[in-house]
Amino acid sequence: MKIGNIDLGQRPVMLAPMEDVTDVSFRQICREQGADMVYTEFVSADAVIRNIDSTLRKMVITPGERPAAIQIYGREVGPMVEAARIAQEAKPDVIDLNFGCPVKKVARKGAGAGLLQNVPLMLEITREVVKAVDVPVTAKTRLGWDCNNKIIVELAEQLQDCGIKALTIHGRTRSQMYNGEADWTLIGEVKNNPRMTIPIIGNGDITSAEKLALYYDRYGVDGIMVGRASIGCPWIFREMKQFLADGTLPTISYHEKMALLRRQIDESISRIDEYRGILHIRRHLAATPLLKGIKNFRDTRIAMLRASTKDELTAILDHIENNILPTIEPQES
Repeated sequence: MKIGNIDLGQRPVMLAPMEDVTDVSFRQICREQGADMVYTEFVSADAVIRNIDSTLRKMVITPGERPAAIQIYGREVGPMVEAARIAQEAKPDVIDLNFGCPVKKVARKGAGAGLLQNVPLMLEITREVVKAVDVPVTAKTRLGWDCNNKIIVELAEQLQDCGIKALTIHGRTRSQMYNGEADWTLIGEVKNNPRMTIPIIGNGDITSAEKLALYYDRYGVDGIMVGRASIGCPWIFREMKQFLADGTLPTISYHEKMALLRRQIDESISRIDEYRGILHIRRHLAATPLLKGIKNFRDTRIAMLRASTKDELTAILDHIENNILPTIEPQES
């Protein structure tokens, strides 16, 4: 699969953009674990053009995470064009347009998935951003605003005509948020539309290597993007890439997995500060499958998620790794 001149190979597996998740450390770890391409957290066009430091830091891309895309969102043509030009200065491999974020503070203001209710504006933004930058422009969106307005088949053609180089489709409507099961049938319909010539990337509910392979076979998409299943589990990309290659899963010890989580903690603290760095990483610790299903773990889990210093958190993780994990089922994949 190619996005412009960027060759991602056959059946690439990509890290989805996720707010407060896909920071530079997590992106690089996921690339090391096998992700073929990674995306930044989405950045507000308005914040970019106002030079908000916290937003500009989100656009810093390191050599070890390439190919990498910067994703921007907004509700007006001018700011989106200007933000894309500024983003281009960070030298991303791709600029991605967020037309799919369903959260109220974004969609209700007419940005993200809110543009599914104003398709002419979405298309105008796309056309003007494509004209304004030299890097490939892609887009990510949903099936439609709600179950009565699943417009993705026609919309995909329109976005392609605006000049995007690839389209990612999340298999839910905006009204579904992240509830219910993602419907990939319309993603497959877009892919099978003879009018479509750009790569189609599927997204939604890809939670295992086996499901990834099944959906590649079933829907024929060019790429698959993995989001929530990677939180606290960057090794999922290693599992997926090996399974696609030979139908087997790698053996990854709980020590290896714990080392990746500890690295995220260290790098989060180094990048921000001790207290806020630990706060940032709690989502990964809460979600990691490494610590799921452990009997009598509630008190330890609460202590882990309440820890506010590195020493405190390290002591708890040492106890888990040395005394709890060895007593349960082997944490091999």
